[in-house]
Amino acid sequence: MKLGLTLPSFVDDPAVPLAVAVAADRAGVDAVFAFDHLFRGPPERRRPALECTTLLGAVAAATRRVGLGSLVARSTLRPPAVLAHALDTVHRISGGRLLVGVGSGDEQSREENESYGLDFGTDDDRLASLRATVDVLTGRGYPVWVGGRAGHMVRAGGRADGWNRWAVTPTRLAVEREEVLAAHPGGPGHLTVSWGGLAVIGATEAEAEAKAARLAPGPRVLVGGPERLAQALAGYAAAGASWAVLGPIDSSDPSNAAVLGELVAPLVRDL
Repeated sequence: MKLGLTLPSFVDDPAVPLAVAVAADRAGVDAVFAFDHLFRGPPERRRPALECTTLLGAVAAATRRVGLGSLVARSTLRPPAVLAHALDTVHRISGGRLLVGVGSGDEQSREENESYGLDFGTDDDRLASLRATVDVLTGRGYPVWVGGRAGHMVRAGGRADGWNRWAVTPTRLAVEREEVLAAHPGGPGHLTVSWGGLAVIGATEAEAEAKAARLAPGPRVLVGGPERLAQALAGYAAAGASWAVLGPIDSSDPSNAAVLGELVAPLVRDL
């Protein structure tokens, strides 16, 4: 199983995600991923968002080894050709390290689109834009994953190289994986299945528990030191995932990358 880490995108200072990316590069994390939002939170507590492809370009220039990707670039924010051109540029800057996750955005993203005068559309509209984007991005030299429920992958995945499912149990992932594989033209050997979810990461169990007490994570958040996290990830590997992408709640802390790459990765390397 390969391990990825989400970057802190909702910050003013771009040096923060770059520091996390450099730490991940040094620690042996397989890839870092940027979210794709215009902002986060209600007006009274709104946080800025660093633009996805611009951030990935900066990460590509600041790192040497770690893979980098979007999770997920939203098809409703840019025409397919514009997104493809931006990602092609990032791929060239990185020397071929790009991995693209693409999705249509969920209902929580409606306010972002509409506040900028972008049509959010119906479910069918968004799936159509996702299909068009996948068609343009596929075959450009970097892997393309579709993010979302199994139905999104079945209806819009086309010839995509992979599928990402966020915040589900291993049991649910296994069930949806069978639905996706039954519809994918390439079959199991030609589709990467990945799981992503929020996490509280500690170098020890005590550190993880202390963080959790301070951060108050929700019920779907993984909490643990290296051994407990590796055990949880083993369940996703058994469900068919060959990638796990963890989103630390305290995502601005570079020590998460060190723990993931240096302590967790050796425990899950043979999963």
